[in-house]
Amino acid sequence: MVNSIYYFSAKSIDGEIIPFTRYKNKVMLIVNTASNCGFTWHFKGLQQIYEKYNKSGFEILAFPCNQFANQEPATESEISNFCKLNYGVTFQMFEKIHVNGEHSHQVFKYLTDFLPGILGIKSIKWNFTKFLINKEGKPIKRYSPSTPPDKIIQDIERLLNE
Repeated sequence: MVNSIYYFSAKSIDGEIIPFTRYKNKVMLIVNTASNCGFTWHFKGLQQIYEKYNKSGFEILAFPCNQFANQEPATESEISNFCKLNYGVTFQMFEKIHVNGEHSHQVFKYLTDFLPGILGIKSIKWNFTKFLINKEGKPIKRYSPSTPPDKIIQDIERLLNE
């Protein structure tokens, strides 16, 4: 059985395979995103948190997904440009993936198995579901899409100080 997020790798939005061992000993927030979602404004708060805590060992890993109401139909290049131009995103973006179903990316299969949602449901219910990972690569907490980024800061700080 996989015992940490470090077992995985994923393809960046620019096509580079990134092993998650790159993030060893860092606190991570893994998020499925979409550019045309009612929660797209979360990019602004995520970027602010990233800028404040990145030098302290915090990373955000964003995975665009088009599985919810066709809210991410763009290409990787268009997604990257949109996030940079509209929200100044500098945290790591990955290629567009599936987060649910038989073609679900292995990272999200692991996260949803480790931290199921309400009533033990393993699927992701919408864009901007967030998973907080500790410095040992263990998923610690799952946040609903409606949880704004600033409501996660206290948990991030606690993990950074452990």
